[in-house]
Amino acid sequence: MLKKVNQNKFDKIFNYRSIWISDFHLGTRGCQSELLLEFIKYTQSEKLYLVGDIIDGWALKNTWYWPQSHNDVVQKILRKARNGTKVFYLSGNHDEVTRGFAPVNFGGVSILNQIIHETVDKKKYLVVHGDQFDGIIQCAKWLAMLGSITYDFLIYFNRYINFFRKKLGYEYWSLSNYLKFTVKNAVKFVSEYEKLVCNYAKQFKVDGIICGHIHHANMQYMNEIHYINDGDWVESCTALVEHFDGKLELINWTEKRKELFNETIDQNLENFKIAS
Repeated sequence: MLKKVNQNKFDKIFNYRSIWISDFHLGTRGCQSELLLEFIKYTQSEKLYLVGDIIDGWALKNTWYWPQSHNDVVQKILRKARNGTKVFYLSGNHDEVTRGFAPVNFGGVSILNQIIHETVDKKKYLVVHGDQFDGIIQCAKWLAMLGSITYDFLIYFNRYINFFRKKLGYEYWSLSNYLKFTVKNAVKFVSEYEKLVCNYAKQFKVDGIICGHIHHANMQYMNEIHYINDGDWVESCTALVEHFDGKLELINWTEKRKELFNETIDQNLENFKIAS
């Protein structure tokens, strides 16, 4: 189990020029809202891109699930917008209801279907959720919804697997990711998806494209296009960040958060030496 951050102990904030996060799926039990709240609290940026599937409208239609932590995520993001962070909400397929209103500004948050981001070193990236490149969603939405239900079941079942793995001293293991990247057809789908995304980006004469949707954080060059997927907050808890020198980096919060603890341990040791 991940150690919970004591909010009174840490003053460190990770500062970035821009941050991209997606696929929270608020409204489902799979959302890692506690880790997400941590990430929001201990990061700061000039621009924050929410790259779709933030609220899971598909799931909420079937069963209402909205704990306080999910409400807190929304409130923390709105607070960032009020405090000067430029927040962009890119509509996804699970929150597709927002597409009918785009472009619009709501509570300081710009709701859009896509946008072009320019890095500090003048490189241009198209930002879009990416579901329009998923043939299943475009051609058979009912099948996509069935797949979403199956995915939710895998996440639910995975909790029990990891409960026993923890008892045996093993680390977290993702059943859905294992299936996604060992089943031949699933691997082929991801590969084809990435190609379609890059081909779409070429139409806009940009240097790269940033998306979400498939819950697989990745960064690579394909056909001279810099393809970046920022992952999700159901399993991987990943984000894309732009440093102030223009460098783009994918970070895994379950690993990055350890720096908060390590810094505190080092400070305690230093205080102990001084006291001695």
